[in-house]
Amino acid sequence: MIYGDKYQMTKKIYLEGTWQHTSNSLTIKNPFDDSLVDSVYTADREVLERAAQFAVKIFSKTKSLATHVRTTALYQISEALNQCLDDLANIICRESGKPIKDAINEVRRSCSVFRLAAEVLDNFHGEVIPLDVTAMAENRYGLVNRFPKGPILGISPFNFPLNLVSHKVAPAIATGNPIVVKPASKTPLTALKLAEIIDSTSLPKGMLQVVPCKHDVADEIIEDDRFKLLSFTGSHNVGWSLKNRAGKKNVILELGGDAAVYVHHDADLSYAVERCILGSFHYAGQVCISVQRIFLHSKIYDQFLATLVTKAKNITSGDPLDHGTELGPVIDEENRQRIIKWLEQAKGQGAKVHCGGDRQGSIINPTIVTGVSENCHLGNQEVFAPIVMVYSVSSAKEAMDQINSSKYGLQAGVFTNNHSLVQYAYQTLDVGGVIINDIPTFRVDNMPYGGVKDSGFGREGIRYAMESMTEPKLMVVNQTISNFD
Repeated sequence: MIYGDKYQMTKKIYLEGTWQHTSNSLTIKNPFDDSLVDSVYTADREVLERAAQFAVKIFSKTKSLATHVRTTALYQISEALNQCLDDLANIICRESGKPIKDAINEVRRSCSVFRLAAEVLDNFHGEVIPLDVTAMAENRYGLVNRFPKGPILGISPFNFPLNLVSHKVAPAIATGNPIVVKPASKTPLTALKLAEIIDSTSLPKGMLQVVPCKHDVADEIIEDDRFKLLSFTGSHNVGWSLKNRAGKKNVILELGGDAAVYVHHDADLSYAVERCILGSFHYAGQVCISVQRIFLHSKIYDQFLATLVTKAKNITSGDPLDHGTELGPVIDEENRQRIIKWLEQAKGQGAKVHCGGDRQGSIINPTIVTGVSENCHLGNQEVFAPIVMVYSVSSAKEAMDQINSSKYGLQAGVFTNNHSLVQYAYQTLDVGGVIINDIPTFRVDNMPYGGVKDSGFGREGIRYAMESMTEPKLMVVNQTISNFD
């Protein structure tokens, strides 16, 4: 296998169903200690043009793939991912800095994504519609089925280099659409490993193409009408810019947020603290639904904050390859400097740091801040860092109003045992998902996932992505009544 060849100094890209080298390459370094991980060839505009042409060509095969062929391949991919679990987790850990135990969980989730796609496909049927609801439509019925849209362009971020790619690739395969994936430049190795796995199935070679490249190289292909859908996961600034340039193609945007939690005074505080610690500092806060804001009812504010700070100070940070590590590095030096700069700005406007606020090499220590002004970056931007802001509120309504004041709206969490408050939160919060008695960081791969406002457009989640990747087509049948006498 090309990817696994230890003598292969630079990883080839997966283009047109074969492993190919190009004239450019990219070095991948470990975010923890800046050590060399590997290097990969990268695509230029000519290579991307070849990828687009091939995607159009291969669609003539993929669109007519029998359901059992797609289902069998999806199950095979799921099983192959499971068999490569340790290898894949090691790649994810080394290229993204994700703690190894979290990388293992990511691979397991991706196994589930492909399995779920196969299971959904088994029940992804059309429908028959009786049309004789008026006299003029007597003896007629309608048949609605879903057909693949065509070539898909998927652009994925660094923070989930396998699972977020899987969320684009699995539904594309399930619906018979070819897909070209541009993985994040910092984490292309995992997507190439996935391509190796898919290459070993009976699917048409090149149904998936993986073409690492720089953002400016990919610019022109965004506007290319040969791609019928763009699925992008990343920052809101980039995402909305791409949507404006995407032309006639459909777009799914899974963007960022400043996810909030409200803890009511009747909640299970010890459980809420444990979950908020996980949600705030998992993968160094580099998750679009990381807990960034915690609103506490004033009755439990002091107790909750003190416990939160104590537990944050006890988080184990270090080498992500160590199974005991809970907090690893921030992805690169540019973002580490940005985070510290934003903290200093908030402190200059009166914010108080209760723990953390500093760094140890590539690691930003778990940081809890109060008194953050909405006029600073911490108060009005997605931080994408191991930082959480805590606020005191006098009522649930005040908390809901504060949560809704954000320009983002991905997911929110509410801890309470009050059924009326649960319904109020669900009706009131302007977000894509309300998570009751848990953190907004909660996600299961079959649920509809996406946001409102600046946080996104459309929904991921296997069935929902499959619907976006297909077009419903109606056939009306006029039944001729024959005389059998």
